[in-house]
Amino acid sequence: MLDGQSVIVIAKLALLLALTCSVAAAASVDLGNGFMDHGVATPVSNHRGTVATVDGDGRNVVLVWLFDHTGGYALLVIDAETGESKELPMPFPPRGDCPYASILSSKNRFYTHFASHFVEYDPAAGEFTFFHQTSPGMAMSMTEDDNGVIWSASYPQSGVCSYNPATGEFRDYGQVYKQNWAQYPRAIATDDTGWLYFGVGSTASQIIALNPETGEAMPILAEEERVQAYPTVYRDQNGKVYAMAGPDKTDAWIELYEGTATKIGTLAERNPKRYIAESQSLFHRSFPDGKVLKSCDLTQRKMVVEDPATGATKELEFDYSSDGAHLMGMATAPNGTIAGGTAFPMRFFNYKPETDEWVNHACMGQWNIVQPGKDRFYVGMYTSGGLLEWDPAREWAPTVAGNPDSNPLLIHASSHPTLMRPTCLLVHPDGKTLVLGGTPGYGHTGGGMLIFDLETKTPTLIPDEELLLYHSLNSVVDIADGNLLVGSTVAAGSGGERKADNSELYIFDLATKKIEWHEAVIPGVGGFNAMCKGPGDLVFIFADRRQFLVFDTVKREIVHQENTEATFGATNSQQGPRVFAQSPEGDIYILFVKGIASLNPETFEITMLAESPVPIGPGGDYLNGRIYFGSGSHLYSYELPK
Repeated sequence: MLDGQSVIVIAKLALLLALTCSVAAAASVDLGNGFMDHGVATPVSNHRGTVATVDGDGRNVVLVWLFDHTGGYALLVIDAETGESKELPMPFPPRGDCPYASILSSKNRFYTHFASHFVEYDPAAGEFTFFHQTSPGMAMSMTEDDNGVIWSASYPQSGVCSYNPATGEFRDYGQVYKQNWAQYPRAIATDDTGWLYFGVGSTASQIIALNPETGEAMPILAEEERVQAYPTVYRDQNGKVYAMAGPDKTDAWIELYEGTATKIGTLAERNPKRYIAESQSLFHRSFPDGKVLKSCDLTQRKMVVEDPATGATKELEFDYSSDGAHLMGMATAPNGTIAGGTAFPMRFFNYKPETDEWVNHACMGQWNIVQPGKDRFYVGMYTSGGLLEWDPAREWAPTVAGNPDSNPLLIHASSHPTLMRPTCLLVHPDGKTLVLGGTPGYGHTGGGMLIFDLETKTPTLIPDEELLLYHSLNSVVDIADGNLLVGSTVAAGSGGERKADNSELYIFDLATKKIEWHEAVIPGVGGFNAMCKGPGDLVFIFADRRQFLVFDTVKREIVHQENTEATFGATNSQQGPRVFAQSPEGDIYILFVKGIASLNPETFEITMLAESPVPIGPGGDYLNGRIYFGSGSHLYSYELPK
């Protein structure tokens, strides 16, 4: 549920963050039964909205919504003169959710809405002064009307709430506009009569008008006027609201007032009314006394405040608690270490088992799926669908697009929107071919396949129309005769509409770049989430994390099928999960949420070796007799029986 950004934005962000690096001892803890906890990979949090304001004593303070792998767990309040800080835990359980929108009101109160709760923080009182449970969802946009009422519009089905801080009245209008896809209401405004308008995207844009008295909601756009985009909706200084269906519809502006929509064509002049409100990227820098918050770095735990009147700047240290960032993809690197990425923030981590030491760097992109090669380590990135190549034998050098000395090196900048959220990455045994797959951009359905030639540095991006329409790659392995076996998913891109009923297996010819065969081998499958080559022509597969299949690629049929739900439960999960792990000797292991199992490749028998003391999340790889995996923000390992 994160807004897609261009690779240029990602590159700029990576450059800003790449100045920071940390090295630390892990102090691993023995959990018993062969399991070790190696600690937190990235022990920092991410901001989900930051504002400069004043407290009840008129002192400049900075307010930060804090987010780690547990969700939006607290509000951080930092004194902008001393750096002294305090945390206020959220007055409701975050349940893994976090702010996607917030607003600092004209009355100097800070609001957000997530985990199905609306909440108010009053800097003057120094405490949360209101919260209320809401219809399911989290706000994607918030605004304030002319009477000081705070409004929110929420994902996934256009929930609307309002709160009047003067009277204490809270109203939940419920989900006012239903679609068969998850909606992102990213723009919101009220006119000076109190009517509310918000725009939803991005599968098919729509603008909704809501009567604040009756709660009646009306779509403004006719079906033929809807486009794959996020609408623009803004409040003008003249008291009216203006909107358009998408960013390229500049000749089709709509004037909205008292619930009436008037098509006006081109908008000659725009005078937006300003609010301190934004998505999770909100960073309001101006203090009321004119000083400016130049930076607030949660990684370094430092902030810089500037006084424009004198030109003086002050750097302040502050502190806060964090349980660390989510672990994403991880694998054994060619140098005998465990490497991967975290989000949020986007960081690279490298754990060295021999010294029990961590190295942590800012990195480009979210490392959704990682895969080692012979002497390189490859990364498929969200949100760009780009590729990185890391050489563990060289010094780390921050990734800069176009800089050949970068390490990791950006070898393919973007596959967006054809491929945005990678889920599988194959380093082909020919030594020169990478195959990347995943779901498409926000609001799209059907993801493509990226084939990258490492020798010529040439990408070939094949859209779903040339593969299986409305399907995306979910898993892939190489098989005989230069072919690939691919498992699809019918899941759409985030906020997209599912348009196919059943995932399929298909055999893809790398030479001709065409599908030779495809079939929905079992009914009702959402996605084939994992594959591993077995003996001969066999491939081991998991479908929907619970159906274990053995597929014969020559006969093109299932030769064994087993539901693991009752016995072992579901396989581990992450965007690029790495369910199977193999030893150099060819032993095959399976990561389930509840534990680690072995697979007999001849009899297909699965044996649980040990139940994990923590739920197993992202996997997973073998190194020196241990299986490494993640759970939350921690890296763990299990010592295999001798």
